[in-house]
Amino acid sequence: MTTPFDLAPDRRGSGSMKWDERPDALPLWVADMDFTTAPCVINALRLRVNHGVFGYTMVRPEYYKALQWWFARYHGLPIYKESVMYVPGVVPALSAIIKALVVPGNGVIVQTPVYNCFFSSIRNNGCRIVENPLRRVDLSESEFTYEMDFENLEAVASDPQNTMLLLCNPHNPAGRAWTGEELAQVSDICRRNGVTVVSDEIHCDLTMPGFDYVPYQLVDSEAIACLSPSKAFNTAGLQIANIVCPDKEMRRKIDRAININEVCDVNPFGVEGLIAAYSPEGHEWLEQLRGYLYDNYLFLRDYVAENLAGVPVTKLEATYLPWLDISRFGTPSEELEEQILEHTGVWVNSGSMYGTDGFIRINIACTRANLEKGLHRICEYLKCRG
Repeated sequence: MTTPFDLAPDRRGSGSMKWDERPDALPLWVADMDFTTAPCVINALRLRVNHGVFGYTMVRPEYYKALQWWFARYHGLPIYKESVMYVPGVVPALSAIIKALVVPGNGVIVQTPVYNCFFSSIRNNGCRIVENPLRRVDLSESEFTYEMDFENLEAVASDPQNTMLLLCNPHNPAGRAWTGEELAQVSDICRRNGVTVVSDEIHCDLTMPGFDYVPYQLVDSEAIACLSPSKAFNTAGLQIANIVCPDKEMRRKIDRAININEVCDVNPFGVEGLIAAYSPEGHEWLEQLRGYLYDNYLFLRDYVAENLAGVPVTKLEATYLPWLDISRFGTPSEELEEQILEHTGVWVNSGSMYGTDGFIRINIACTRANLEKGLHRICEYLKCRG
């Protein structure tokens, strides 16, 4: 049966980074969905356009009420207005937080493989990247997952010069929705060692059936969270995100860094988009989206297992970004990404972007037809390599 998600619009020629940077390619790379956003978001933006004036924007009370309602209703997380700082995106948020709270030269811990902008945010603020690599767990010949290495986390956290952990929850690209027990262990280690935890929770609403997102602040009320509807509602271009920081002195420092970095203003469409997304209508649409993404994940998992032996896929608990082990081909992932693009016209992401070679990341937030087309091309090409 055809769904609205099977009828995604043609994005070529729209100024889309995903589709127009290489118009000749089938893009399964950047974390950007091909689907139109929720109708309630479109209607809210249309009303704002009809107003016709787009001057400097105040974030009005309805914004905070929508944010608070959504996280209390669907994730059991109370958010207090005074703890919230709005910014244009999660990456500017991370950069400002690091600038505010980490002394240049000190270490920031990341759990690799991890979102590539963690690395740039740390480097750009003159800090050191300290890796706490995730441990791979093979579930079968065709499927694997990751777990945290708590022994190593204890070791790196005990260094007094390592003062922050950037947590990815849910994790991109490992596909994990961390459990409350795992997050409690992180909290115990970091609290004992004086390490501030900053949790990037941009993928929080994109869990697969049987898995739940646990807000890190439920196990550590003093931690800092970065939230945005942009991934779940495909609104990254509206440029809206929130830093939730309960500690008043930390907020003061972060607010200062936000102003130093000049990322203190947001646009009116981001405000209206968040209010509309975080609503009952937004949740109804999101449930339909998650069902489609789950079916796409099952399709990819089964297609790769049947057509490309020796390439296991992560068990996807959250996000729409499966992680494939292509180490059997003996080619650095960056080179293999280029070869796949050259020979098949399909653009994927290399694992080296995320700090771990031997993998590729594939974006399944596209029509089933495009996913099947892309997987067919990739599998046929890689089978020819032997």
